[in-house]
Amino acid sequence: MEEKTTTPSHFIRTIIREDKKNGKNDGRVHTRFPPEPNGYLHIGHAKSICLNFGMAEEFDGKCNLRFDDTNPEKEEVEYVESIKEDVRWLGFDWEDREYYASDYFEQLYEFAIELIKKGKAYVDHLTPDQIRKYRGTLTEPGKNSPYRDRTVEENLELFEKMRNGDFGEGECVLRAKIDMASPNINMRDPALYRIKKAHHHRTGDKWVIYPMYDFAHALSDAIEHITHSLCTLEFEDHRPLYDWCVENVSAPSRPVQIEFARLNLSYTVLSKRKLLQLVREKYVDGWDDPRMPTISGFRRRGYTPESVRDFSERIGVAKKDSIVDLSLLEFCLREDLNKRAERRMAVLRPLKVVIENYPEGQTEELDAVNNPEDDSMGMRKVPFSREIYIERTDFMEDPPKKFFRLYPGNEVRLRYAYFITCTDVVKDENGEIIELRCTYDPASRGGNSPDGRKVRGTIHWVSVPHAVDAEVRLYDNLFKKPDPDDVDEGRTFLDNINPNSLEVVNTKAEPAIGEVQAGDNFQFERMGYFVADKKEHTSGKPVFNRSVTLRDTWAKISKK
Repeated sequence: MEEKTTTPSHFIRTIIREDKKNGKNDGRVHTRFPPEPNGYLHIGHAKSICLNFGMAEEFDGKCNLRFDDTNPEKEEVEYVESIKEDVRWLGFDWEDREYYASDYFEQLYEFAIELIKKGKAYVDHLTPDQIRKYRGTLTEPGKNSPYRDRTVEENLELFEKMRNGDFGEGECVLRAKIDMASPNINMRDPALYRIKKAHHHRTGDKWVIYPMYDFAHALSDAIEHITHSLCTLEFEDHRPLYDWCVENVSAPSRPVQIEFARLNLSYTVLSKRKLLQLVREKYVDGWDDPRMPTISGFRRRGYTPESVRDFSERIGVAKKDSIVDLSLLEFCLREDLNKRAERRMAVLRPLKVVIENYPEGQTEELDAVNNPEDDSMGMRKVPFSREIYIERTDFMEDPPKKFFRLYPGNEVRLRYAYFITCTDVVKDENGEIIELRCTYDPASRGGNSPDGRKVRGTIHWVSVPHAVDAEVRLYDNLFKKPDPDDVDEGRTFLDNINPNSLEVVNTKAEPAIGEVQAGDNFQFERMGYFVADKKEHTSGKPVFNRSVTLRDTWAKISKK
C-alpha cells in the first residue's frame, strides 16, 4: 500500500519507499523508539519520536516503544512514566507494543553463550584502564588481551560465574572477538557484558551482569523484527558492530540501521548530563520548568503537540548536524495558537486611568471577539467602567515621534470600547506617575469613529472594579548565547545562564480569566501567548506562563 502523505521527501522516506517498492521485508515497515529511562525526554527526542512513529504511520507500519533499561544504576520508574506521557502527548500510540530490553535478558544471555561457543566472545580480566590502553588509538592499532585465547570451555565457565555473581564489579567483562587492528575502534573487541551489582527496577536482583548498549540494542531490534532502526549520527561508527551482533548469532531477523542528524537548538543544551545538572543544582525548578527544553517543560510552557510535530516536519531529516534557530520553533507555536487560542485582555504592568466625564458608578458590557481567525469561537462580554488599567508602557509624558499611544493631549482607541484623550497626569511625592486623568467620546462606543476622524493608536485595558489579580511569569531564553558551550577556558555553560530568564509580574486581567482551566492557552492581546500553569493555576489564584511573544523573529529571518 502506498504511503498516505504528500509531504516533501527526505532520505529516510526515500529509503523506506524503495524498500517497500522492492518488497524488502515483505513490504513491512516496523520502527521503534528506544529511550533510556534515565531522564526526561527533550525536544531532540521529540524529533526522533515524530520520525519513528511518523514513518510507521505514513507507510501503514508499526512502531514499538522499547525502553533500553540496561543500566540499573541510573534508571527510575518515574522516567518510564514521564516518557510514556510525552509520547502520548505528541499524539502517538504504541498500542500493545510496550517493550523493555530487560524482557530479553535471558535471550540476550543465550546469544552471548552462542558467540562464546563459536569462538567469537571471551571473558577478559584486564582492568578498565588496561582495556583502554590495549585498545590503541585512531592512528595506532590495538593489541590482543592476554586472555583473548582462552578456550571455549573456560569462557563458558567464567561467563557462568559472572552471572552467578562470583566476580566483583570491574573484575572482568565479556568481550566480542573481532579485530584489535580494525580502523574502527568500535570493532576492537568491544565489551558485550559488564558486572553491575545494582537493583533493577523491573528484574530486581535476578541479574548481576547487564548487556552493553550496542549488543542489547541490535539484538532487541532483531527480536522485535524491526525493519528500519533509525538512530542519530553518533551511532554511525557503531553500525558495523550493530551488523556484526545481528549476523553472528541466530537472530530471528536482520534489521538495518539508518542514521540521521540529531537536533541542535540555539540557546539550548540537550545533553542529559547538563540538563540533570541544571535540575540538581537548582538553576531551574525541576525537569518541567518552562525554561527547560524537555518535552514536559515545553508542555508546561504552553506548547502544543501540533506545533512540535510541525516543527519536526519543517526542520526535515538530514545527514549532517546543524543548529536550528529557536525562533523556528516559536514560529510554529504562533502559527498554531493564532488559530486556536482565544483572546483575552490582561494588563501586565498596570497604570490607573480615571475617565472623568464617564458617569460615576456606571458599568456597561462591551462585545469582544474571542478569536478574529475563527468566527465560530464567538464573542464575549467585557465590563467597562469609569476607572480602568492600561499598560504603563502605553503612556509617555514626553514621547518621541511616531509614538502612537497615550500622552498628554493625544487621543487613542481603547480596544472594543471608546476613544479617550489624556488631560492630566497625577504624580506622587517622588515624581512617579501614579494615575492619568482622561476624557472619553461617548459617540465612539465599540472603538468606531463617529465623524470619520482617524485615531492611530489602539491599546488594551481592564476595568478596575472588575479586574482579576493574576500572577504572570514572563519566560525568556535560559541562556544568553546561541551556543551555551561557547565559553572561555576555565568556564562552563553555566556561566552563560541568563539571569533574567524569568520575571514574575502581578497582573490585572479581565474577569473571564477567572474561569479558565489549568492548561488552557490564550493570547493576551498585544502581550503574547500564555497558558494557565498546569501545576499551580487555580480559579482563586490564576497563574499564567508566557509561551511565546507576539514578535515573529523567524518570519523576519526567513525573508532575508
